[in-house]
Amino acid sequence: MKRIIIIVFVLVTQLGFSQSKADFFAKADTFFKTYVSNGRVKYAAIKKDPSSLDTLLEMAAKISIPKSQPKTFQSFYINAYNLAVIKGVVNKYPVKSPTSIKGFFDKTTYTIGGKATTLNNLENKILRKNFPNEARFHFVLVCGGLGCPPIIASAYKPASLENQLQRQTVKALNDPTFIKVKGKRVQLSQIFEWYKGDFTKNGSEVDYVNKFRKVKIPSDARVSYYTYNWSLNQIK
Repeated sequence: MKRIIIIVFVLVTQLGFSQSKADFFAKADTFFKTYVSNGRVKYAAIKKDPSSLDTLLEMAAKISIPKSQPKTFQSFYINAYNLAVIKGVVNKYPVKSPTSIKGFFDKTTYTIGGKATTLNNLENKILRKNFPNEARFHFVLVCGGLGCPPIIASAYKPASLENQLQRQTVKALNDPTFIKVKGKRVQLSQIFEWYKGDFTKNGSEVDYVNKFRKVKIPSDARVSYYTYNWSLNQIK
């Protein structure tokens, strides 16, 4: 009898965890659909009523996902990062840039997955460190500046994550305002300068970009980096 009770308890607990994860992804999807448009965020509207954002972050604080479930793990932490960025901006809104908020990336902490962490740690210690061969993270983690690839009006979900990562990477690397090509000269976002090692594991930066380009960049193109635009990605 005791063994049956234990088994039932474990099954109920697992079901509860599964439901809470599913609920998080569903509510996150609704949130992004409501407050994101054309790659920008309705910070003023969220500031006016932050309840849905606060609820999501309260949920994210209690959810624990093992790395043995990589798609669920990655989807959860990508969404958590983007939500935490929005929370950090909303707390100080109106602001012109996330960089005008002291400690925005490296000091301010959020409880995600049961642990207090910064935005830098979410990106570098939790996602990049655990999945070092996944450079496409850089095209879905949205830092709050216009220099970032655009935020999407939906949540990242385990079942569709591969397609979402691929779509956002292709979109960014074919965008002439993000990859600026002129003859045999190419200007790349400073993302490629700051995280060069992520993009050059199997060749050059141009080689990486060309994997996703419809119109290829000459392999001997001269590479430089244009200044990052830290202006807030807001809908005014």
